[in-house]
Amino acid sequence: METSNTNCRFSIAGNESIKNKVLNYAKRFSTFCFLDNHYYQLSPHSAECLLAAGVKRSVKANSGQALSQLDSFINEKSSWLFGHLAYDLKNEMESLHSDHPDGIKFPDLYFFEPELLIKFDSELMEIEGEDPIAIWEAIHAMPEEEIVSVPGDASIKQRFSRDEYVSTIQKLKQHIQRGDCYEINFCQEFYGEMKIDPLQVYLKLASLSPNPFSAFYRMDEQWLICASPERFLRRKGEQLLSQPIKGTSKRVPSDELQDLQSRTFLENSQKDRSENVMVVDLVRNDLSKVCEEASVKVDELFGIYSFPQVHQMISTVSGKIAANIPFTEIIKACFPMGSMTGAPKKKVMELIEKYEKTRRGIFSGAVGYIDPRGDFDLNVVIRSIMYNASSDYISIQAGSGITFYSEPEQEWEECMMKLEAMMGALMVNRSLT
Repeated sequence: METSNTNCRFSIAGNESIKNKVLNYAKRFSTFCFLDNHYYQLSPHSAECLLAAGVKRSVKANSGQALSQLDSFINEKSSWLFGHLAYDLKNEMESLHSDHPDGIKFPDLYFFEPELLIKFDSELMEIEGEDPIAIWEAIHAMPEEEIVSVPGDASIKQRFSRDEYVSTIQKLKQHIQRGDCYEINFCQEFYGEMKIDPLQVYLKLASLSPNPFSAFYRMDEQWLICASPERFLRRKGEQLLSQPIKGTSKRVPSDELQDLQSRTFLENSQKDRSENVMVVDLVRNDLSKVCEEASVKVDELFGIYSFPQVHQMISTVSGKIAANIPFTEIIKACFPMGSMTGAPKKKVMELIEKYEKTRRGIFSGAVGYIDPRGDFDLNVVIRSIMYNASSDYISIQAGSGITFYSEPEQEWEECMMKLEAMMGALMVNRSLT
C-alpha cells in the first residue's frame, strides 16, 4: 500500500470480486459514474475502471446557454469532472427544437466534480478522497453482488409497429433520392413501466455484452445502464481521436463457420462501407474545425471488431488539436456525433425530429470525463437501458443508418439484433411485432 492524506494505492491482484464490491459500494451515492473498459485494447481509457462518486460541485443545464455554463464551470478550477452531454444540446448549436415526449428526463448537460475517485485494473487500485483507507475498508467489507435471475414484471412495448417502421424507412429513402440527405440514423424507442434494481440489470448486461465504453451512471432518479462499443471523442495531449461505428452483423458464437461468414459479409458489404465512409468524411470535417490544418487523418478505415453480440465496422480518425481550443469549442464542432445523425447534419436532425416519436435525451449523447489537464474521453450512448426510478419508466432505443441501398426489413432486423442484450438483461417479454 502506498499512501498520502488523500490518495492511496492498494494491491488487488487475484481479487476477482473487486469490481462487484466497488459497484455495491457506489450504490450509497445519489450521483456516480462508473466507466468500464472490460479489458479491450481499442484505445483504452486512462484506467481499466473508473468510479467517480459524490458531488463537490456540479453544473446542470438544458439547451440554450448550457455550454457557456459548462465553460465557466471548467474554468473555476482544475479538477476531474464526470457527466454527460444529451442529444438535444443540438438545439443550442443549430436552429432546431425537440418537442417529443421524454420519459427519462436527464438534463441536456450535467457534469460534477466527485468527492472520491477510484481507478483500478486487475492489479492495482488507486483511491483519491478525504479518507482513502476508510473507503478501501468499506469496499473490502462489501458483499459481492450476485446476479439474481428474476424475470421482469412487464412487457416492453414499441413506438413503431413493424409495418409502420418499414413505411417510415421508405419515406426516408425518398428524402435521400431527392437529395435532401445522404444518410440518416433513424431510431425507435422500446419502453415500459417496471421496477428494477439498476445494479442487478447492469451486472447482467455486462455479463451478456461487455463492451469497451460501458457505463453505469446515476444522477438522482435517472439511471443509465450502458454497454456501448463506441467512442465519440478522446483528447490525449495534442491528439483528438474519434472512432465512429457504422456497420453491424450478428455474432454466431455457437457455430465458428457461420460466425466467420457473418464477419466476412460485414467486411465486404458495400452498403456498410458506404455508410462508414460517409460518417468518416463527416468526422474528418468536424475535426478539421478545431485541429491544425492538414493534421486530420484516417488512421484505420473499415476495421472489423468482434464483440460478444455483434461484429462492428469501426474507423479511426485523428488530428492535432489547434492551440488554445477549449473543451466546449471542440464539442460545438463535433456534437452530436455523425454516427448517430447522418449527413448533412442539420438536415438529418430536422428529419429525425420529424419522423422519430420520442426525444432521444441521453441516448445518442455522450458520457465520460474531463481530467485536470484538460484531456477527456467520451463514449457514444448506445446499447443502453435508461431508467427513471421516480416513475419506473424504462426506455431502450435502437437505430440504424439509412442509405439509398437500405432494405427496410433488414434495418428492422438490425434494430432487433441490437436489442437482444438489453432485453436479456431485463429478462422481459421479447415478442415484438
